[in-house]
Formats: sequence, structure tokens, C-alpha cells
Amino acid sequence: MSANGSQKAKPVPAQDMTPSDSVAPDASSTPAQDILSSVGTATYEWAIPADRLAWSDNAANVLGVEARQLGSGRAYAQLMTPDSPAGRYEAVVNSPHVDRGEGVAYAIEYAIRTASGDVHWVEDSGRWFASSDGRPLHAHGAVRIITESYETRRRLIEASEFDPLTGQLSRHRFCEVLEDALQDAVKVRGSMGLIIAAIDSLAHINEAYGFDVADEIIAAVGKRIRSRLRGGDLLGRLSGNKFGILMRSCQPEEMETAAERILNAVRDDVFLTRAGPVAITVTLGGIVAPRHAETLAAMMGRAQEALDGIKARRCGAFQIYAPSLERERARRENLRITDEIVSALNDRRISLAFQPIVTAGSERRTAYYECLLRIRRADGSLLPASAVVPLAEKLGLVRLVDARVLELTMAELIAAPDLRLSVNVSPATTMDLTWLRALEAYQRTHPGAIERLMVEITETSAIADVEDTRRFVARVQSLGCRVAIDDFGAGHTSFRNLRKLGIDCVKIDGAFVASFQSSADDRHFVQTLLDLARHMQLTTIAEWVPNEQVAQVLADLGCHYLQGDHTGPASEDRPWVPVAPALAKSA
Repeated sequence: MSANGSQKAKPVPAQDMTPSDSVAPDASSTPAQDILSSVGTATYEWAIPADRLAWSDNAANVLGVEARQLGSGRAYAQLMTPDSPAGRYEAVVNSPHVDRGEGVAYAIEYAIRTASGDVHWVEDSGRWFASSDGRPLHAHGAVRIITESYETRRRLIEASEFDPLTGQLSRHRFCEVLEDALQDAVKVRGSMGLIIAAIDSLAHINEAYGFDVADEIIAAVGKRIRSRLRGGDLLGRLSGNKFGILMRSCQPEEMETAAERILNAVRDDVFLTRAGPVAITVTLGGIVAPRHAETLAAMMGRAQEALDGIKARRCGAFQIYAPSLERERARRENLRITDEIVSALNDRRISLAFQPIVTAGSERRTAYYECLLRIRRADGSLLPASAVVPLAEKLGLVRLVDARVLELTMAELIAAPDLRLSVNVSPATTMDLTWLRALEAYQRTHPGAIERLMVEITETSAIADVEDTRRFVARVQSLGCRVAIDDFGAGHTSFRNLRKLGIDCVKIDGAFVASFQSSADDRHFVQTLLDLARHMQLTTIAEWVPNEQVAQVLADLGCHYLQGDHTGPASEDRPWVPVAPALAKSA
């Protein structure tokens, strides 16, 4: 019935029902009822002023309750659990909506307790109709049990808000709360803080004890940190070994005090695990906002920056972020160089320069050319390689750079059948299967060219993971390439590791060669390296040879090849390419 009293098409008026009408006709006589029963759905009619409920035959079975509990809206409401959301009465009788002739639809979920004591979640959807005075007169609808799907949704929501391993806030939820706290601090001109806590040496724990024990430790560290927080402060898990700590109404002094409590709590008592007791430390980096950060991204980034800064010096300590003009300038410069590297890759403004590697004898014959990276800006000027390579390695761009350098190097080798080149690869590239597959592809198509290539790896990268480097060396050598260790002497390669790597050549770090004349220690060190290489039957190359006197002494000591500005500077010219007759005459 509409608000103006006109009758709408609807089921039998609830006010005309008798007690004998409270049960619907036999479901077998109604095809629609058969369908509803088969999918566990029950239907109802509710005469609201008289509070009479009429149900389909299957209602008691669907809901798991006794039929006498379904006779009225009041009796049915008593089935709801105390902590259940609002039920049908609130959705209908207290509805803020107005029936304008079509009825008002509703869809709600609530929890009821069954006759067996179990709790079931019910989906209740229907439509109520108003009397002439606009008040709800009667309603009809359908209910079904959705406990399983409700629990699935609840677990998904819980997983999005809480970390399943530690029970602390998830990263997503923690960041939401952190951003709200920052906005509140800005509004009231207050102060709040963020600490990022990183569990030290978690990778070593994984290797030594296994991932299960590492997970135990992560959860236990979270509990121990949580126990040392002030009331109102929050803890969330940010990543594998990192937690975030939100400190409300926090000044730098309070943050330092809290950090000391956390450091001591984790460090002072060992953690008991299934593998036995394990000693753990955490390192902390913090920031006070909005004093030093006005956005969530800035807070997270600068707290991480403080954490990285202290971890580089020592673990198990705390550092609070402090602004630095020099650091900000360096960051802006890094961003600028990053953009230029990406632009140079896209615009193919990466090229090579070639420095000769000559025999140490009197002839000084060029045996190889080392390919040196050149990256040009859009205006044609060169980016300094000393700034480009470390940043490219840090940002993960070096693999793209190395791939382009390999492409350019192979093009030179293919074009010049007698040419021999060496090329440097970064530590990241030694683990890059894409680079190795490219090298294998060249070996299949141009086997003669690949055999004239020498691959150089730095000593520091070689000793970082000897086994991985050994596998890389073996794979490159199997394709016909020679492999050299560059900057030999700059790291701490042992005799055993040097032998295990199976390399073909060592390039003595230029810092020792450049000071060969002025430093007796460096002379002795170079001589020792040459003796070691000779004993291991390795080819030797001395870098940064400063003058003829040093070159002659190195040759006398048994060094095989020389490299440096004295024997030939790097140039983008190709001296192995014959000069055209006309050009030679004009020259």
C-alpha cells in the first residue's frame, strides 16, 4: 500500500492472516518454493503492527531454530546474539527512507544463535510497505545462512588490517593510521613520531635455523617491542624484518627514551625458539613530524634514511633523522642523474670509449682494448662515469646499462675479425640470467667473436658470494670467453677463493700501481701479487701505469700487460679501423 492509501500488488495482506495461515502452502506444490528450499533460502511475511511472522515450511530447518521461535518479530529478534549488528526491526521500523509506492528495499546481515548453541550469520533481504500514514505496515523477504562466506570475508578484512604472523597492524592499515595521526598533528600544531625497527641479521638466522625459527623470532620481537610502548602508541609490521612504531605526542627526547627501551628489551634477553636460545638485536631509525616531514611518504622515506645511516655504521643502535643541506643536494643530484640515465637508455645515447691494453715487453703491442662506458646528456656533454655507475647499481638500472654495453661491444667484435675487447660487468649482472642468455645467443650466431671477448668482474663483487661468482665464471668460460678479476688487491680475496674462482687473468688495482714509485709498501704489494699470479699461472695486467720507468719495472717483475694513460689513453676513436686513403692524405 502506498503512502496515499492506494493498494499495490502484493502477497495476501498480513492483517487478514489467521494462525493457520502462518505456514506457507506445501512447497511441493510451488516450483519457486522448491528452488528456494534447494538453495537453503526461507521466505517470510511480517505483519508489523500485529507483529506476526509467517514463514515458508523450510524456515526452521534453514535457520536451525525451533518453529515456536519464529512466530513474531519480537521472538525472532531474541535469537540475535548480543554483539550482532542491527536486525530487521531497525532496518524496517526505524528506517529513514519513505515508501513512495514501490516499497522500500533493505538488505542486512546479523548473527543468531541456533537451538544447538551455534552462531549463524544470516543474510536478510526484503522490502517493506507503508500504510496511509507512511508507517511500515508489512514486509516480506528471504533469509539464508551465510556463515561460511561471512567468515571468509571477515578473515580477508582481518588479514588486510592485521599481520597474520605477528598479530600487529598490517602495513596498509598502519600507514592509514599513521597518515591520520600526521594530519591530526598538523591541525593542532602538535608533534608525533615514527620509528622503523629492523631485526638485524635475519637472513643469517634463516640460513642457520630455517624460516620457521625466523618466523618465531619475528613474532616474538613484535611482542617484545609492543610490551615496551606507551599507551596510545601503535605497532605495525612494515615488511619481512621491519616494524613501524607510531608515537603520538612525541618530542625528540621522548623518542630517544623510547628507542633505548626497545633496544634494551630486545638485546638484553635471548629469544627461546624450537632451535634453542637465539640472541637478537634491532636497529632503529626515527623521525619527528611534521617538523621534518609533512607527508606519509616523506615520513617513511626519512625514517628509513635514518635507519640506513645508522646500520651502515653499526647495528643495534638508534638514529633520529636530522635534515642536511648536503644530503638534500646529493639527493636532488641523484634524481637528476637517474633521469639522465633513463633518458640516455631510451634515446640510445650510451656509447663506448676504448683504452688499449698493451704487452709489457719492448714492442708494446696492443692485445686488447677495454670498453669504457660513456653516457651523454641531451646536449652532448658526458656524464661522469664515477657518478653514474654507483647510482645505476643502487637503483637497479645497471643491468640495462650492461645489456646495452654488451650489445655495443659485440657489434665491434663482429665488425672487426681480429679485434679483442674486454668489458666490465656489475655485481648485479653476474646474477642476471638475461645477460647470460644474450651472451649465449651471440655464441651461437658469432662463435668467433665471442672467443675474442674478455669479461671483467670486480674483486669486491667476486668475494661477496664466491660460489655464485664461480658459477658465473664457469658459465662464461664455457662459451669461449676469458674472465678477469678487475681491481685486484682492493678486496680481500684469499688464495683459496682465488683458486676456486678459476679465473684467467688478474688486473692489479691501479691505486697500487699509481703510487708504485712513491710507496715502498705498494711496490712490495704489487710484487707479491705478481708472484702469486705467476705461481697460479694467471695472466696479469697492471692498471694506471703512470710512466715508462714504472712500466719497465713491472715488465721486469713479470707483469704481462700494461694499461693506463702512459701506454694509451681512452678514446672514442677506433684505431683498429683503417683510415680511408683520402683522409690519410689530407691528414
